[in-house]
Amino acid sequence: MATTTPSTRPRSSARFPNPGEAGKVSRDKRTRMYIGDCREWMAKLPKGAFDLVFADPPFNWKRDYDRNLTGHAWDDAQPEDDYLGFTYEWLDLAAERLADHGALWVNIPDTWAAEIVVHMKRARKWHLVNWCVWHYRFGQNTKSKFINSKVHALYFMKDPAHAERRWNPDAVAEVSDRRAIYGDPRTENKKDDWMEAGHRVPMDVWYGQYWGRVQGNNKERRHKHDNQLPEVYLGRVIGACTDPGDLVLDPFLGSGTTGTVARYMDRRFVGIEYSPANAEHAWDRMVTKGPYRTEALDNQRGVSTAIHPKRAGL
Repeated sequence: MATTTPSTRPRSSARFPNPGEAGKVSRDKRTRMYIGDCREWMAKLPKGAFDLVFADPPFNWKRDYDRNLTGHAWDDAQPEDDYLGFTYEWLDLAAERLADHGALWVNIPDTWAAEIVVHMKRARKWHLVNWCVWHYRFGQNTKSKFINSKVHALYFMKDPAHAERRWNPDAVAEVSDRRAIYGDPRTENKKDDWMEAGHRVPMDVWYGQYWGRVQGNNKERRHKHDNQLPEVYLGRVIGACTDPGDLVLDPFLGSGTTGTVARYMDRRFVGIEYSPANAEHAWDRMVTKGPYRTEALDNQRGVSTAIHPKRAGL
C-alpha cells in the first residue's frame, strides 16, 4: 500500500470519552485526567476511542511513587502470578480502547518484557511492530551480573497494514551515520520518495542527547516523583505514531510526561493516575508549565546520534 501522510489521512474521529464522571478537564477541553485504578477507569471508557496508548506501568520493584507523602513503597512486590494477572488485565483493557489503526506502546524492563510480548502475540493475536530498547549510561552498579542499562519500548498494533495507520517516519528522521561519520556520497543521492537524502528512520536502540535517565540533577526532573521518562522519548513515540489532533491515553500518568508532550505537540490527551498527589503534580506540569525540552521536541528531525566523530580526511 502507498505511504500516507498526516495531510492525506482522515483526521481522527475520536472524541473525548465520557465515562459518566467528569474527571479533571483543562480549560481548552483538550486534556482530561481521572484519579484511581486504571483498570476501573478504562473499563468505563468506550472501546476503539483512542489513536495511541502509551503505558509505563509499575515494575513490581517496591518503588515509592508517593515518596514525599508515604515514605514507603507503594509498588509492593507482588507474587509473580498476581503481578502478571494485573498486567494482562490492563493490557487487554488498553488494547480494546484503541481504534483499529491505533498503536500500543509499553515501557517495561527485562523482568516482564517477554511475558508481555507473548501475551499480546499469542492471547490477543496482535503484531509486534518493533521491540525497541531505550539505552542509557546511568545504570545501577552491581558486581553480581552485568549492569542493566536499558528498558524495552514495545510497539504493538492490531493491524500494521491498516489504511489509516499513523506512521510518520519523516517527522522523526535523523541524520544517518553515512553522512555524519563517513561522508558517503551514496546517501546524498538516494531517491526515496519520502526520506530526505542523508537521513534515516531512527534505529531500534534509542540513545543520544537528552535520552539519559532523568536523575535528580537533571533540569527536566519533576520534584516529588520517583520515576520519570525523558521528554524526547515521548516526542518520538507521539511524533511517529500520531497526527495532530489525535487522542492519546496514558493509564499510568505518573509525572505527566506523556500528557505534557502530547499537549505541546497538539494532541488531545486522557491520563489516569492512581495517586492523588502525583495526579496534582502531573496536572500542573501538563496544563501550566509544559515541557522543558521544547527546542529538542521542535527539532526532533535532522538530529544525529552518531557515536563517533566524522572520520578525518572525509
